[in-house]
Amino acid sequence: MHKDLQGNTLTGATAEAVSSYDQAVRSFNIYRGDPEALIDAAIAAAPEFATAHLFKAGIYATASEPEATAGAIEILHQAASLPMNDREQSLASALKRLVAGHWNAAAEALDRHSMLYPHDLPALQFGHLLDFYRGNARNLRDRIARALPHWSANRPGYSIVLGMQSFGHEEMADYRRAEEFGRQAVELEPQDSWAHHAVAHVMEMMGRPEDGIGWMTAREPHWSGKDNLFEIHNWWHRALFHLDLGQTEQVLALYDGPIREDKGGVVLDLIDASALLWRLHLCGHDVGDRWNELSVAWEAQSDGALYAFNDWHAAMAHLGAGRDDVLGGLVEKLKRTASATDNGDAAMFTRDVGLPVIEGFTAFFRGDHTTAVDRLFGVRYLANRFGGSHAQRDIIDWTLVEAALRGGDRAVAISLANERLAGKPHSPVNLNFLKRSQAASEKAIAA
Repeated sequence: MHKDLQGNTLTGATAEAVSSYDQAVRSFNIYRGDPEALIDAAIAAAPEFATAHLFKAGIYATASEPEATAGAIEILHQAASLPMNDREQSLASALKRLVAGHWNAAAEALDRHSMLYPHDLPALQFGHLLDFYRGNARNLRDRIARALPHWSANRPGYSIVLGMQSFGHEEMADYRRAEEFGRQAVELEPQDSWAHHAVAHVMEMMGRPEDGIGWMTAREPHWSGKDNLFEIHNWWHRALFHLDLGQTEQVLALYDGPIREDKGGVVLDLIDASALLWRLHLCGHDVGDRWNELSVAWEAQSDGALYAFNDWHAAMAHLGAGRDDVLGGLVEKLKRTASATDNGDAAMFTRDVGLPVIEGFTAFFRGDHTTAVDRLFGVRYLANRFGGSHAQRDIIDWTLVEAALRGGDRAVAISLANERLAGKPHSPVNLNFLKRSQAASEKAIAA
């Protein structure tokens, strides 16, 4: 019986197929190359290679794209008749929950799976991604913490586990340990884009933009490159550091260059593009017709049914482009999703967070700042429910402060500025919030 590099037994495999499979796993681990082509080669070499089919289904299922999810459903249906061992049956069961829309149940099933099979590296990574998509910071840390004692430096993939542990600690605000794990991971595997980005998150959350630019610049050969799925997200992180320093020209150059020059349609890239343009808009910069291209690209990836976090970023682009008809159609789909009575989690994501946030952003963009404050003030405490990182969701708080300032709600504005400065005391953006809110209060008192 054949085994993968981590020692898991593989049903229906051949030596040639396992070689391609191991390469595909590494490609997926570091988000570099073409894991799909490699896994297709493994399946071609061994059509009944159950783990290979499940791995491909997992890649599709965790892409958070409608077409990819449909592909995962088809793969799992075809693989259902294949012989499987207990590990493979367990993974198949978890993935079936995910494609059926039961994100939380799938994540819990993968929790149990990794307790039994801690060396199943793709399953550990799928679970980690699900924790990210659900905004479950604790399990981003603890899922990996449960598995890590079963790993050691002599087992292939150890550095990948360290990189995931780094991001888990960062999302739990344990920045010292996060940076230690992340630096250790990239020392062992310099091309690990996830570990690199975990350290970038640490510097973003701690308000260390100069360190962040230095980190990104020094390691650019390792994380950049067109064969890197995470390249654009890492460029986005660099852009955030420049934006925090008020270096708008560099931000726009990065947007027009590596972030959006290829006009691609991968949903992760579209999210970064929307979030960056919205931040520039909040800072008072005219981004021109950049919104138009982005809005059109979003139409193929935003269905109002699969994942509200994505739909929120699509809504930003539609607002910026002035495509009210497209935005209205998306909102109607979201309302239908929110009122669905099935047991899927999309209804909760949409009802509790997606719609209120989109309503708040819409009100802000249209100048109704009082409504924007009302919608965003409370929902920001629930926003983790529909996923993303603290850095990604920060745009909600940023928009809230700007709405309070523009709407003349001085008490809210100065309070929120102080709140933000408590976390990032040297941030020029946050210092400007405080300066503007104090000036507004002084002007009111003088009047």
